Amino acid sequence: MSTTKNRSQSSTLSTDQLELLNYLLEEENNSDSQAAFIVPRVRTEPAPLSFAQQRLWFLHKLEPDSPAYNIPAAYRLKGDLNVAALEQSFNELIRRQEILRTTFLLIDGEPMQVVGPISALKLAIEDLRPLQETEWGDRLRRSLAEDATRPFKLDQGPLLRIALVQTADDEHILSLNMHRELAIVYGAICKGEALSLPDLEIQYADYAIWQREWLQGDNLENQLSYWRNQLNGVPVLKLPTDRPRPPVQSYRGAKYSFDLSPDLSDQLEALSRQEGVTLFMALLAACQTLLYRYTRQDDISVGTPIAGRTKTETESLIGFFVNTLVLRANLSGEPTFRNLLARVRNVALEAYDHQDLPFEKLVQELNPDRTLSHTPLFQVMFTFQNASESVLDLPGLTVSRLETSSSRIAKFDLAVSVQKNSKSLAVSLSYNTDLFDSGTIRRMSEHFKTLLQEVAANPDRSIGELPLLTQAEHDQFVMVWNDTASDYPRDKCIHDLFEEQARRAPDAVAVVFEEQQLTYRELNARSDQLARCLKALGVGPDVLVG
Repeated sequence: MSTTKNRSQSSTLSTDQLELLNYLLEEENNSDSQAAFIVPRVRTEPAPLSFAQQRLWFLHKLEPDSPAYNIPAAYRLKGDLNVAALEQSFNELIRRQEILRTTFLLIDGEPMQVVGPISALKLAIEDLRPLQETEWGDRLRRSLAEDATRPFKLDQGPLLRIALVQTADDEHILSLNMHRELAIVYGAICKGEALSLPDLEIQYADYAIWQREWLQGDNLENQLSYWRNQLNGVPVLKLPTDRPRPPVQSYRGAKYSFDLSPDLSDQLEALSRQEGVTLFMALLAACQTLLYRYTRQDDISVGTPIAGRTKTETESLIGFFVNTLVLRANLSGEPTFRNLLARVRNVALEAYDHQDLPFEKLVQELNPDRTLSHTPLFQVMFTFQNASESVLDLPGLTVSRLETSSSRIAKFDLAVSVQKNSKSLAVSLSYNTDLFDSGTIRRMSEHFKTLLQEVAANPDRSIGELPLLTQAEHDQFVMVWNDTASDYPRDKCIHDLFEEQARRAPDAVAVVFEEQQLTYRELNARSDQLARCLKALGVGPDVLVG
C-alpha cells in the first residue's frame, strides 16, 4: 500500500504456478459463488479497505516510520527519452486509476479509502550531467536509498513517488513503481496515436467492497475450514542463527545472490517435467529440504506470494491484489526427493484451490500466538519469477532494472528468491542481519547449490542423505580436521606418556563430561589410586579387568 503494486509485478510472482491453475480457474468460472461480478460503487462515497490494505494500514499505524513495506523500483532508461510523453503517460494513468489518487482516512472509527480529484502531475528532472560519474553515482545511490526508506503519509498522499534523474544526454534514471499500461500509453503518445485503452468499468475500491461481501458465510467457512486443518499447530521454524532473536523485529537486512549454471538449470527443469510438477514446486521442495537439514524439523512451512487476480475484471487494475499462501510440507520419514516432490505438489495444488482467503484474514481468524519478534505462521519466504516479465518495455529505449536499497530491508528471517532468466536461474537470499552474518548466508547458499545439484542427479536418494557440503568443506572436515596422526616415542607405554604430560601441564583440563572436568594432576592421582586398588586385589600384567 505504501507504493502501488502493479499487474505485471504481481503476475511474475506466480508465473510458474499458473501452469497448474487452469483447471482451478475453469472450476472457478463454473462456480456460483465466484460467478458474481464486481459492480461499480457510487463514486462519491468512501470505500472500505481490502483485507490486505487493512493489515498494512494497521502496521503503518503501529510503526509509522518503518519502510518495511515500501516497494521501490529504479530503472535505467538508455536512449532518446520523450520526457513530455512520459509525464503525459503518468497523468493518464492517474486519471484512469483511482487508487493512484486515494488516501486512507478514519471515518466513524474505521479506515476508509477516499479518492481525491484528478490533479496534474509535473515531472521534475534532476540534471546530474555536469557532475563526474563517480560524483553523480554516489549522489544517485544516496537519493535512491533515501526514497526507498522514506515513509508515506497515508492520510495525505500522494502514495506514488516518481523521480527522474538525467545522467547523460541519452540516459535517465527513473525511480517509481511501474504499471504495464505505462508502456502502452507512452508508446501511443510518442507515435501521436489515439489511446486504445478502454475506460475502466470498475476500480480497486469496487474490488475491496466485493471482496468483503463475497468473503463471508459459506464462502468464508469453506476457505477457513481448509486452512484451519492445514495449519493447525504449525511450528515456528528454528533456524540456527548467529545471534539470539531480538524481542522486536528490526527489518534490517542484506542480500546475497548467485547463479546456477545453465546445465543445472536445464536438469532441474527436466526433472520437473518428468515428475509432473512445475519448476516452482521443485525448487520449493529443495528449499524445504535445505531448511529440514538445517533445523532437523520435519514440519516445514514457508510463505509464497501469488498474484491474487482470480477475477477477470481486475486484470487492468492497479492495486494490492497479491496474496500470501502458507505451504506446509511433511518431511517425516526422510522420503526420497522424488517422493517429496509429490507431497509438495499436492500441498501446493490444494493451497491454490483455497487461495481466495487473504493472508491477513487467515491470521485474524486462526489467531496464532503473536510476537513482535517474527512474522506469524511462517518465517521463511520463497518466491519464483520470470525475469522477462519484470522488465519494463518502453519503445525506443533500452530499459534495465537497478538495484535499490530495498535489499537492506528484511521482512522475514530469510527470503529465498529464484529468477528464471533466458538460459539459467538466479538465486538470491535476503536475510535479517540481526540473526545472520554474511558468512553464514554465503555457506547456506553454497549448501543450497550443492543440494540442487544432487537432487537433479539423484532424486531417488533420501533427503537426509543428500550431501550439502562443498568439496572444499568435505576435504576440510574429512581430511584436514581428521588428520590427527602424531609421532610418539615407541619405547614408552601409554601410561608413561600420560605421566609426562601430567608433569608438563598439571593444571590443564584433561577430561570433560557434562558439567564435570578433571585436570591432568587430578586424573593422574585418581588413576594411581585405582592402580593401587587393583594391585591389592591381585591384578597384574595380562589380567583382564571387567
